[in-house]
Amino acid sequence: MTEWDIKKLRILRTLRERGTVTATAEALLMTPSAVSQQLSNLARQLGVPLLTAQGRRVRLTDAAHLVLRHAEVVFAELERADAELAGHLRGETGEVRIGAFSTAVPALVVPAVEHLRAVAPGLVVRVREAEAAHAYELLSAGAVDLALSLAAHAPTARDTRFSRHPLLVDPLDVALPAGHRFAAAPGLRLADLAHEPWIFGGSGPWSEITLTACAAAGFVPEQAHSAAGWTAILAMVDAGMGVALVPRMAAAEQRREGVVTRILSADQPRRHVVAAVRRGAEGGPALARVLAALREAAQARTTVQSG
Repeated sequence: MTEWDIKKLRILRTLRERGTVTATAEALLMTPSAVSQQLSNLARQLGVPLLTAQGRRVRLTDAAHLVLRHAEVVFAELERADAELAGHLRGETGEVRIGAFSTAVPALVVPAVEHLRAVAPGLVVRVREAEAAHAYELLSAGAVDLALSLAAHAPTARDTRFSRHPLLVDPLDVALPAGHRFAAAPGLRLADLAHEPWIFGGSGPWSEITLTACAAAGFVPEQAHSAAGWTAILAMVDAGMGVALVPRMAAAEQRREGVVTRILSADQPRRHVVAAVRRGAEGGPALARVLAALREAAQARTTVQSG
């Protein structure tokens, strides 16, 4: 198979465009003798004459025009490759897999993906819902490239496998039935609800968060009902079956007319949302672009919450 030399083909194309060896040499910052030598070498490599003398000038042969006709296709593909590579280096192409806990998907991941689809349509983001603790297992196993999780369920800072990036602090509010005696009470504290029936998961992260928050307020909540999903939890609160701690991110996505969400005054618990990647991977252009989009989404939500 013939060995094609892109550099020499570019010289031949420039000669066709400029008309003379001297003009070609000036355009390419070469000497005329170097241009002639490169074209002679190309003719030997291809095994066909590329130039014929025409007075004091040279003319491209039919074989040279045939070669350039095919070379133009190659040049076009190389231009496309250059453009795609530049996009890759800017984080505009590639694929990033995200593992995220349920409330983070609509609150942070979806806005980030919508932004990226507008500014970097060649960047593919694939989302996998996972519990906060399980997201780190997926990250460690290489099943996802970025884990959106909670700081309370993250490995310790001494774990060198991961690089963690704080995104936002998500306050926990209390969801009460609309007719509850504390629905409009001023200065509501978590301790005021010590004798209420509570709704939270039977196990897992949210059970731990609820139990820890109530313990910090000085009581153990009576678990009247168990549910893991916010749709089920808020439906039961709506029906007057109990009260629940609800992350502000979840409450914003799951509004119900029969539920009043109260901000606690002095003892409001919070959870810290973090993004994590395998250490060293955050320098990858596509991953860095996704991290930046998640930070923007988190900042926008923080602004809304504080407003």
